Amino acid sequence: MARAFPPKVVTANALIEGDVIYLAADGTWPRLLCNAALLTDEADAQLRLLEAEQQAGAVVGAYLADAVAGHDGRPEPTHFREEFRRVGPSNYAHGKQEEVRNV
Repeated sequence: MARAFPPKVVTANALIEGDVIYLAADGTWPRLLCNAALLTDEADAQLRLLEAEQQAGAVVGAYLADAVAGHDGRPEPTHFREEFRRVGPSNYAHGKQEEVRNV
């Protein structure tokens, strides 16, 4: 029997700023995980990843990250690495960490 496909999000880093970004359903790259498209179909996820990799002038290091639907249906990380990436740099408060509502 085939195993179930765990939900994913496409994530990368913005080429110029280096910020962690996520692919949204409309093809934009928001900086908040809660705005990412939660992909539940493996073929769709692979296609979205290929599309992201074609945007070499805007993003770098695109990959599929495991996620789950949170209580509001928006993506939440399932691995501590993605939690670290979601909240921003850990060396001092700047970027996402300055905005308390995002952490």
